[in-house]
Amino acid sequence: MRALTSAFCLTMALPMAWTGAAQAQTNPVVVELFTSQGCSSCPPADEMMQDMAKRSDIIALALHVDYWDYIGWKDEFASPQFTQRQHNYARAAGERTVYTPQFVVGGVDHVIGAKPMDVMDEIRDHASSASGVMVVLTRSGGTFHIEGTARQGARGPWVVQLVRYTPEQTVSIGRGENAGRTVTYSNVVTSWDVVGQWDGQPTFSADVPARGGAPAVVIVQQTGAGPILAAARLQ
Repeated sequence: MRALTSAFCLTMALPMAWTGAAQAQTNPVVVELFTSQGCSSCPPADEMMQDMAKRSDIIALALHVDYWDYIGWKDEFASPQFTQRQHNYARAAGERTVYTPQFVVGGVDHVIGAKPMDVMDEIRDHASSASGVMVVLTRSGGTFHIEGTARQGARGPWVVQLVRYTPEQTVSIGRGENAGRTVTYSNVVTSWDVVGQWDGQPTFSADVPARGGAPAVVIVQQTGAGPILAAARLQ
């Protein structure tokens, strides 16, 4: 997919290490990082993801985009689908340009660059708000079972998505802006699939084939790249 406008890679320094003890929650906050092996500003944000991936109150997902591949290094994790998702977010926010690194918290709040305090502030805001929607993900043999509940008055429609990811990958980058660097990536998304549409009725149920042993996440989101209302992880 072609970019809406030219993309820019911001030079941002990581001002401080990510801190905070993990706290288990029944409805963790989803944090998406749009990143690339070809972006010189991305490693600090990738490092932030390593720390966020350890927390039970956050579902941290790294989506590698493909629009930096042209500068000399092809990102092996990149997908046009993830580039499209980032552009969908930009369009929903009224923006014409996308950037890397970019964090999207809860499907609505955008943080450009590696800014731990800004990301943490957004996470706290989302953790303290209730959408009225809950989702549970379980596995039995070769099947994922998804169960959702919504309080009276919650308004759909919502899209139910299943995400698979690899917990950790280390890459030695040979060319491009990060030539010579070895970077460890956490929670690298390998697939992002729509498994159902939820019209806002009090309950939702779906069975999905569980292929392979990679961790899985179910995400309930307002249609049109809107807010994430509920999420659950199965490792």
